[in-house]
Amino acid sequence: MRKYGRWLLLALVVLVAGLGIVGWFATRPAEPMPQALVALQSDERVTVTTSRWLVFTPRAREPSVGFIFYPGGLVDARAYAPLARDIAAQGFLVVIVPMPLNLAFFDANRASEVMTSYPRITHWTIGGHSLGGVAAAMFVKSQPKSVQGLAFWASYPADAMTDVPIRVLSIYGTRDGLSTPAKIESSRALLPANTMFVAIEGGNHAQFGWYGAQSGDGIATISREEQQQQIVSTMVNWLKRISD
Repeated sequence: MRKYGRWLLLALVVLVAGLGIVGWFATRPAEPMPQALVALQSDERVTVTTSRWLVFTPRAREPSVGFIFYPGGLVDARAYAPLARDIAAQGFLVVIVPMPLNLAFFDANRASEVMTSYPRITHWTIGGHSLGGVAAAMFVKSQPKSVQGLAFWASYPADAMTDVPIRVLSIYGTRDGLSTPAKIESSRALLPANTMFVAIEGGNHAQFGWYGAQSGDGIATISREEQQQQIVSTMVNWLKRISD
């Protein structure tokens, strides 16, 4: 019995240590760069609120299409503010959803709360970067009739979604060292046949946000600004088709 007791104690120590490591990293997410913090200020084009979620609302007209965004794993949600702001400026409601311990897996269904809070939005879409995209796909799998579109940013689903009747977009960088082009190519078998794949030549993983470099990533051959201009352009064109 003493032998089993020692093994049980060892397993408990390993579990506690593992949880401690996860907690340590979760409380120290990749910080937003200064450009991201500037994008959190309202101006004549976009109203920004940050009380519960990071909400970007266009001033020019009442939006009918909304985009809910899940941040990448262990990345501060504010790091995606510039992209969200530029998309919102084109007439769409964009809501970045901060997650428990900065991991969207812990509450993949938070999009439901967002949709309930904005009843005037008639067409909803959801997406996310990296692990955030995986969690967004989990939400779509559990509530397939709640959204009309799913956008992966350097991401792909964990399970097959070939039978999900919504528009799917996959944007990826050809220099991504984490969600590599090979992994994106393999994800085609998991997605609807009409999924739109958009490659950003020279783009990498970390330049989907404003949080600096990322370990294991490839070296981009285009600037962060150029990569994000292509992301915004692709997203705006895709969102315009959602209400068609």
